Amino acid sequence: MSAAPTYDDVRAAAARIAGIVHRTPVMSSSSLDARLGCRVVFKCENLQKVGAFKARGALNAVRALSEAEAARGVITHSSGNHGAAVAWASRQRGIPCVVVMPRSAPQVKRDAVAGYGAEVVLCEVKERDATSARLAVERGLHMIHPFEDPSVIAGQGTAALELLEDAGPLDFVLAPVGGGGLLAGTGLAVAGASPGTRVIGCEPAAVDDAARSLASGVHQPRVEDPATACDGLLTRLGTPNLALLRALQIEILTASEGAILRAARDFLERMKIVVEPSGAVPLAVLDERRSRFTGQRVGVILSGGNTDFRWLAR
Repeated sequence: MSAAPTYDDVRAAAARIAGIVHRTPVMSSSSLDARLGCRVVFKCENLQKVGAFKARGALNAVRALSEAEAARGVITHSSGNHGAAVAWASRQRGIPCVVVMPRSAPQVKRDAVAGYGAEVVLCEVKERDATSARLAVERGLHMIHPFEDPSVIAGQGTAALELLEDAGPLDFVLAPVGGGGLLAGTGLAVAGASPGTRVIGCEPAAVDDAARSLASGVHQPRVEDPATACDGLLTRLGTPNLALLRALQIEILTASEGAILRAARDFLERMKIVVEPSGAVPLAVLDERRSRFTGQRVGVILSGGNTDFRWLAR
């Protein structure tokens, strides 16, 4: 797949990865509903293979490779979850995998990538693209981009398909946004399966390039050295992802760092599940913008649960 992904590609991805990834549960909390003033259902991708939705896109991309492409091995760059997912998917297919990671990535995520059998190459955050591109050429590896690859985007959209099937009619679906793979895939899935449902991307205010890009109509640079615990959302919004978000008329809302950390703690205390700060951003958006969602039925994709809990000290 080289062109922009479509709803049909999301459906094809769902068939390709069925029975290998988990069909994660949809959960709710009556106490959170009462506080927020709306009915919220959570698609628990924190309980997915490798602890994040990234397993979907990575598996779809790896399984879609031809035999010749797969034999070359694959490379990607990632702060953690996508790298672990590609490493896991590569092990499933029995092919070599290299993951370029920033030195600042949490140790728990670096260990997870290595634990799935991938070679980890460390670099500075700003050097991820250049390092992975250089190694891909030097070693003849097939690049699986963490959020711009059409097969990855299509695979990520399968979480929203399942959410709509299991939760019934929804007024809104909320998902975090970093590079935009999950949000673009979610938008494609919802537009095809439930066109009356609105999709909203949720972003830390400290890393707001997606919100600024859609508001201005100009692709904005990433925020340098942001003060946020959302390590999974630090990357700049992808170029094809921005085009898809515009075409799908997806809105971006931001949340403060304090609200994000409270939301992550809420999942621990109220629902007894682990959600990393990046995955807690949609709940923070709901909490800070309650009037926007009063009386509505809202679906939230919890993107992952891989964390070392350092944020709890804040």
